[in-house]
Amino acid sequence: MYKFRKFLRALPAKLFLLLALIILFSFFANDFALVDIQKTAIILAAGVDRTEGGFRVTAQIAVPKSGDRTAGGTSGVEIAGEGESVAACFAQIYSKTGWVPKLVFCNLLLLGEETGKEDVLPCLDYFLRNEYMPDSCLVAVCAGEAGEFLSSKSAIDDLSSGAAQSLFSDAAEKSGRVMKCSLKEFTVGYFGASGSSYTPFLRRIAAEGERNAGGGSGGSGGSGAPQGDSVYSAAETAIFQKGRMVAVLPPEETFAFALLKGRVFASAFDVEEAGETVSLSILKNSGKVAFTAKGAPQAELSVTLNVRLAGRDTPATVGEIARSIPSPAVLAAAEDLLQARLTALWERCKSAGCDLLHFARTLQRNAPKQYAQYGKQVLSLTRVSVKARVHAVK
Repeated sequence: MYKFRKFLRALPAKLFLLLALIILFSFFANDFALVDIQKTAIILAAGVDRTEGGFRVTAQIAVPKSGDRTAGGTSGVEIAGEGESVAACFAQIYSKTGWVPKLVFCNLLLLGEETGKEDVLPCLDYFLRNEYMPDSCLVAVCAGEAGEFLSSKSAIDDLSSGAAQSLFSDAAEKSGRVMKCSLKEFTVGYFGASGSSYTPFLRRIAAEGERNAGGGSGGSGGSGAPQGDSVYSAAETAIFQKGRMVAVLPPEETFAFALLKGRVFASAFDVEEAGETVSLSILKNSGKVAFTAKGAPQAELSVTLNVRLAGRDTPATVGEIARSIPSPAVLAAAEDLLQARLTALWERCKSAGCDLLHFARTLQRNAPKQYAQYGKQVLSLTRVSVKARVHAVK
């Protein structure tokens, strides 16, 4: 009995020692999924182009900068692989570099212009199945080939992918000039009842002017951008139907689309009134697509803005500048302009056969019987009206 009691008293200490040994063994025997940068290709962006034999994938791989420790930063190298499938392309990249491609840090998936004109799901399938690929990865289409775009030299960033991603910031989205889309959002739209999706459409623009406007201490003024540098634009939007790019929205219609989404909170636009250009600053934006299937399908595209006067191209008195209240004529001109852009957006979607505003999805959710009746014809049968309301704010 005495020995049993002695054993019970010593048991907690023995268990504690055993637990400590297990923890120590686990700590020193596991790498905790850490990435060995000496054996891994950390892919920051991937570009996909179609070829006659299949696909060409261009991966922009992060490479630490050499030199002084204080320099820091990251540069990149572009490695391309070709094959009958995207997986075969990555296998070729592995064989070229000896580095295992890792997509966990991939934040941009770029599709070439000609690639977007065919069903893009075969291009995206590999990335959707990859467990390390983030759903938040941004998808975009570029003019020309994706490989050439990633290999181009940016005038504002060491990496072309970094410069492109800076266009998709929250501030840029709130301006209404960019409509960004993630891999998850694109796929949900693809498989939805409407079958429509959208992505930004990127263009390369030759850098002009001076990179530094003023000279610093010991400097000698500004220095021009090196020849061959580019800046990028994402003011246009590519729209897809069943995975095929069917049209590109110009900047004016991209802005109208953003207003319908209700995403614009810090932007301005110009209107013409009596031969004068007036700039209006948007303080609040709400947009709505109201769809009804009672009788014939009908939809109303409505946008409501609260604005204030931001500027005009003719001199004004001090009192007028202090008030910053647009006149009723300016507000009426703004409403006419927005209605014209909403109409142009709808006409482009209709002519391209793209249900960008999700009429079919709304009909399927709210009226399944009418959805079975109208089916794929809902886009052509729907009568659309537009309405814009612009209110002045003191």
